[in-house]
Amino acid sequence: MFCNQCEQARHGTGCEDIGMCGKDADIQSLQETLLYGVKGMAAYAHHARRLGAVDDRVNAFIEEALFATLTNVNFDLQSHLELVLECGRQNLRVMQMLDAAHTSRFGQPTPVEVQEGTRPGPGILVTGHDLLDLADLLDQTSGSGINVYTHGEMLPAQAYPTLRAHPHLAGHVGGAWQDQRTDFHEFAGPVLATTNCLLIPRNGYGDRVFTTRVTAIPGGTRIAGNDFSPLIRKALDCPSLPEKPVRRSTIGFHHSVILGLADQIVEAVKAGVIRHVFLIGGCDGAERGRNYFSEFAARTPSDSLILTLGCGKYRIRDYDYGTITLPSGRSVPRLLDMGQCNDAYGAIKVASALAHVFDCSVNDLPLTIVLSWFEQKAVSVLLTLLALGVKGIRIGPAPPAFISPGVFGVLQEKFDLRLVGDDAAADVRAALAPATA
Repeated sequence: MFCNQCEQARHGTGCEDIGMCGKDADIQSLQETLLYGVKGMAAYAHHARRLGAVDDRVNAFIEEALFATLTNVNFDLQSHLELVLECGRQNLRVMQMLDAAHTSRFGQPTPVEVQEGTRPGPGILVTGHDLLDLADLLDQTSGSGINVYTHGEMLPAQAYPTLRAHPHLAGHVGGAWQDQRTDFHEFAGPVLATTNCLLIPRNGYGDRVFTTRVTAIPGGTRIAGNDFSPLIRKALDCPSLPEKPVRRSTIGFHHSVILGLADQIVEAVKAGVIRHVFLIGGCDGAERGRNYFSEFAARTPSDSLILTLGCGKYRIRDYDYGTITLPSGRSVPRLLDMGQCNDAYGAIKVASALAHVFDCSVNDLPLTIVLSWFEQKAVSVLLTLLALGVKGIRIGPAPPAFISPGVFGVLQEKFDLRLVGDDAAADVRAALAPATA
């Protein structure tokens, strides 16, 4: 890792004179971690602000954090680490605001069976994370004969009662963000991209891509002021979609739903019906090694629950994990989809509630957290978990490139942060070992 302040970096050589620019590898690493965490937090804060939720303390921290990364302002490793963890604490506040804003505007999510595939007629595919964009589009397409479909991280939108009250919210099409070049090419209608995780088109569909605010691609059309008239006209001009059902899937296990089952889950754990809870999610990607998460989930025992969120769910949602029957007689899927990466607060809330009921810390729960790693919002979520003192988290498939060996050593020592192994089955056995000892 090279110093971004000095001439050596521009020539591809390492900085050997710390006194010249004040940057050693570990401080540089923590500054980059802080910058990535702030970027991720800013994305969540942007969504919350669009729904009317702001906090001046969060805004003040963003200013302070960016100021701390200026040249020759801070040379102290410990204070940098404190800022990184404070970013995690501030991100928790942002995720709380966003969760409350979503439920206040769109209602409490509930489990729902979603049709995947297309119906006959014109259609629009919506990808990204911004539920307000989707709501505006549904309002503007009402009565037009156009069906609206979700893609990628928009899938959880189907669980909100205000959104699914629109009969032309017709279902879901496609997989994770890295599949969009195939998914968008095969979808005959236009695509609305609302946030990040957008790829530059390569297959000739760029003229069918519409974007909002800062999201943009060469050759696409940016929507001004959420007036979707150009997008609607494009949908009516494009060929109609075929009747092409793929499957039905159940989503919508918001933290409020799972907390409604908390007493039954605790009773099931005490009775030995549920041995362990796995949280497997995060950011998906296309590089090699991501099949680890699929194999890990498939190897979890039938007496365990799997919570998932983020686009990492697409690595594990195509497998039949069966159900678990709770002491009340109610059967629930073993795989419980908690929503977007934006909904990570819900997983924290569930873990905290279970720890309260069991009268123990989160680290003493029969809980294993396995996070797939990719981009800045994953950094902010990880920092939140670390700031809360959660230990033993597994991340992968590769270590973050911006984390220096020295910083990773500190995180291992303080938080038992681990990399996923080469053998998913062995990692599952290791996770279960404390509970069966």
